[in-house]
Amino acid sequence: MSLASVKAFFLEHAPDIDVIELKQSTATVALAAEGHGVEPAQIAKTLALRVGDDVILIVTRGDARLDNRKYKARFGTKARMLDLAELEAETGHPVGGVCPFGLARPHSVYCDESLKAFDIVVPAAGATNAAVHISPHRMAELTGAEWIDVSET
Repeated sequence: MSLASVKAFFLEHAPDIDVIELKQSTATVALAAEGHGVEPAQIAKTLALRVGDDVILIVTRGDARLDNRKYKARFGTKARMLDLAELEAETGHPVGGVCPFGLARPHSVYCDESLKAFDIVVPAAGATNAAVHISPHRMAELTGAEWIDVSET
């Protein structure tokens, strides 16, 4: 279902972008970078967090970590990742395949400024072996994302 929803998203909103399915898992930053022949930093990892009653998605570069001070200044609370059951229920995607495309429910999406260092990034595409190659600006445009600075690299 998740991979299908991502493919449907691209078919409707960006038919020029192909979902790439590899035979091997790309569920971690290291595996994804190896499988797609890019640096780990170019993997666009999607973090799902709870802010009060809302769930938000933050897409950041693969080698970045959330900066707790910046996050709290932006969202007014400590970062709380979703647990596994919540993650799949809220996004429709499994761990290792979470992305801002083809979501089960609408959520606010944020792209970290760190992604702007690259012409092309590689976010997952709804499965542990699927991804897309996309410019960070196009990803933000397609998902209605807001650009923010909440990572440390």
